[in-house]
Amino acid sequence: MESVQHVEKIRKFNRFYANLLGKIDQEIYHKPFPLTEARVITEINSRNGSTATEVREVLGIDKGYMSRILQRFEEENVIRKERSSEDQRQFLLYLTESGKDIYHQLVDDADREVGKMIQPISKQNQSKLVSSMETIESIFANDPASRTEVTIRSFQPGDVGYVAHLHGTLYSQTYQFGSIFEYYVMKGLTDFLLDNEGGNLWLAEVNGQIVGSIAITRSSERVAQLRWFVIDESYQGMGIGKKLMDTAIAFCNEQEYHHVFLWTVSILETARYLYQKYNFTLTEEKSNKEWTGSTLLEERWDLELSTPKP
Repeated sequence: MESVQHVEKIRKFNRFYANLLGKIDQEIYHKPFPLTEARVITEINSRNGSTATEVREVLGIDKGYMSRILQRFEEENVIRKERSSEDQRQFLLYLTESGKDIYHQLVDDADREVGKMIQPISKQNQSKLVSSMETIESIFANDPASRTEVTIRSFQPGDVGYVAHLHGTLYSQTYQFGSIFEYYVMKGLTDFLLDNEGGNLWLAEVNGQIVGSIAITRSSERVAQLRWFVIDESYQGMGIGKKLMDTAIAFCNEQEYHHVFLWTVSILETARYLYQKYNFTLTEEKSNKEWTGSTLLEERWDLELSTPKP
């Protein structure tokens, strides 16, 4: 009986979600590239050197229809074909430069429409929504490779601007910080780019998407400052903060810093809790009237690196 109820609930969800996706698809995919053709472009971009058969089988497209799509794409300079070095009978598919432009436009359109769809939803429910989708994907895929993968890496060209974007977006939407705060962040990051000796900036990625950052900068020969620690709220609760903190503290030890400090604000309760877990101590407080329409309490937290860490 319970199994029957599960089936009915799954079918009910499928009907609801199919209707929801249909509305999104109508907004995103239109002439000259309807949904199926857009999916083919996306798959070719993702695989970057797959055969027509591989793309067709993944997407479940009729062989004749697939052939017509590829013929049109080739005529319109969306794709190019290269003979396989391993099997001369097969051709590998790649997007042309024009095709890549089309792909990026499709992504921009999709991001815009999905953003409009979730905009009325609270941040907390957005996080639940994404988590539920990941759970569904993981269960049906039953493949460890499809599960959420969190990685920490050093910054690369283009990353610093995204770190500023993360700060500006999060603090504006969640805490109503003004543009002066974003200027403060960008100024510090610009100075870091010009001189980052003795420091580093790390990015946290979830399945390849940047969702957080942390940095260490040199304050003096033996003293470091922890800066630009931020995590997209949609990805909190995944242990990303701990991974970033572990990376930053390990770097301080490698650089033989004796002391590390940071500045935060009292309203960031989750971050303050993490600092306490790492044995940082609150050492100084001061008022700040610049970043929001009300008075904030800035806090300095300090850590002697000889202190045992969790």
